[in-house]
Amino acid sequence: MSNPLAVTILGSGTSHGVPMIACTCPVCTSPDPRDKRTRPSIYLQQGQTCILVDTSPELRLQCLANDIRRADAVLFTHHHIDHVAGLDDLRRFNWIQNGAIPLYGQSATLSRLATMFSYVFDPDPAYPSAIPQLIPHSIDGPFSVGEIVITPIPLLHGRLPVLGFRVGDFAYCTDVSEIPPESWPLLAGLDVLVLDALRRRPHPTHFNLDQAVDHARRIGARQTYFTHIAHELGHEETNRGLPAGMALAHDGLVIQTSG
Repeated sequence: MSNPLAVTILGSGTSHGVPMIACTCPVCTSPDPRDKRTRPSIYLQQGQTCILVDTSPELRLQCLANDIRRADAVLFTHHHIDHVAGLDDLRRFNWIQNGAIPLYGQSATLSRLATMFSYVFDPDPAYPSAIPQLIPHSIDGPFSVGEIVITPIPLLHGRLPVLGFRVGDFAYCTDVSEIPPESWPLLAGLDVLVLDALRRRPHPTHFNLDQAVDHARRIGARQTYFTHIAHELGHEETNRGLPAGMALAHDGLVIQTSG
């Protein structure tokens, strides 16, 4: 039997984060710490293997808040800035681990990262500071990092092809507005699902809450947590209206699954 999988929700917010700059709405001014949402990222731990999924703009703060001390690999769902802007903070893990860190993503994602972070992937000898040491790997099917076996799940974020990831009976599907037919079998038999649910109003590139609930019902995981949450959804109030087995995620939530 494999070791259990621990999943930490490092960030559960949308691209603006919550609270948003200069917003005085009830959620942005809420005293509930679960309404404080950094940009989306998770951390996977199974046995001795530790993996980051995305590098949000608050990666350093997320690692400090959750006592993250190791990153054996980084998986990228896609290249949007709220999922990649913290990439430079990976150099701290290079120093701790005394080695380069493998990055995994679609080839298009890796190409965009090489452009966005050209000082990392095409280094300038005159650059006056240390840079992350990273080894890109293109995802073209299931793969392993240490004892963690990862199955990529093709999704659509508007018209942009992105990836979700499945590990054992857990799946993470952020930034999704459509699940292609070929991906439904990859979501069968889940214990825990983390799924995009931006807000109540429709959005062209994200599930809104009603769409997320409908898709979660069809997927049928024992427990579903919603993520990439905007300031329109207050944690306590929203949870009171959700079906059994569904809830909003929050920063710092730790989920244990059988792996």
